[in-house]
Amino acid sequence: MHFDFSAALTLATLVTGVIAGIYMLLHVKKKNSDRERREPLLVEYSKSFFPVLLFVLVLRSFIVEPFKIPSSSMMPTLLIGDFILVNKFTYGVRLPVINTKVTDGDAPKRGDIMVFRYPKDESLDYIKRVIGLPGDKIGYYAKHVYINGEKFAQEDLGLYQGYGQGSNMSDALLKLEKMPTLEHQVLIMNERPSIEGETTVPEGHYFMMGDNRDNSNDSRYWGTVPEANIVGKAFMIWMNWDAGIAWSRIGTSIK
Repeated sequence: MHFDFSAALTLATLVTGVIAGIYMLLHVKKKNSDRERREPLLVEYSKSFFPVLLFVLVLRSFIVEPFKIPSSSMMPTLLIGDFILVNKFTYGVRLPVINTKVTDGDAPKRGDIMVFRYPKDESLDYIKRVIGLPGDKIGYYAKHVYINGEKFAQEDLGLYQGYGQGSNMSDALLKLEKMPTLEHQVLIMNERPSIEGETTVPEGHYFMMGDNRDNSNDSRYWGTVPEANIVGKAFMIWMNWDAGIAWSRIGTSIK
């Protein structure tokens, strides 16, 4: 069963706040001597934890949220064991749990690395790269992406030198994919068959792909991501733990 940390945090903040608030309201007119009596343990804990929980809730819901990369689907950009930070206000602020958008933000741009709720199971968070914008016609043939009939060029960079849990990807080819406004690295395995075809991105939706093209469960398989499912934009690696700390990855910007 998936544990919904956001819901648990919101509930804990609400409960501790209500307990502390009610106790203070009921005792606001008491004499000083009465107020100096020892508070019930539940109230004492609630008053102590509420400001901490509220701070974490506001920070995590509206400013920045940490995530851990559990799979190889975004290699070589993101590795298994990377701990990343996700900007929660770039695309507009959303209320926790109900995910209602309360402020406007920038629209996702092609090439952004975005965290979103998986359309087939919204209890799961996925991270992929934005490839197609609303209205785009996306094609994928012979390991190449096509946008509105234009093919993204790829420059060969040789065999991928795997790192950590990605060392078993050493037979993959490392390529530099060239978008009109961004260049980024992808992994290609020519001997592995891949799904091909063409689709038009509906309005209010985004076509997402992993950089590890032949090891990514993405929009090629389950369709586009609605705007309502957006969580935020990944922007920095703050830690990597893969049988030890990879110091060189700490503080690396994500692009």
